[in-house]
Amino acid sequence: MEAYRRLEDLVVYQKLCRLHIEICGLTHRWPAEEKYELGSQARRSSNSAAAQLAEKYDDRHIRNKIEGVNRSRGEAAETIHHLYIAHLKGYETQTAYEEYRARYQECIRMLNGMERTLEKQLPESDRRWPQSSVREDSENYDSFTGIPEP
Repeated sequence: MEAYRRLEDLVVYQKLCRLHIEICGLTHRWPAEEKYELGSQARRSSNSAAAQLAEKYDDRHIRNKIEGVNRSRGEAAETIHHLYIAHLKGYETQTAYEEYRARYQECIRMLNGMERTLEKQLPESDRRWPQSSVREDSENYDSFTGIPEP
């Protein structure tokens, strides 16, 4: 039997925590009027990305764990948005924004993988996307000739 993994052992959790610490430092350099506005929103969503994962990690129900992964992914995406707005307002360079965006996207991909792994632990009838529902016949597209004329 595989040994129990602590939350702190998850690479995605470690990355999200590190990103939060960096976002805190980054936002404190923004203009004072953003301290309780954009800066606070970015700090809260970056912290929540890791916190949502932590909240559901020890839950006994797979569906609840998946919910935590989904919420974590949403918070990571929200943080990307706040960083983009900071870039548009001139607080961050394009390069800085792109670097943080890439790191958050990596975490989102890791969270997607966690969700797929957790879904496999559910009976197929309980999965949101059972194997049979995501298959398509390519023949449906072979005869497509474009948009019909009016």
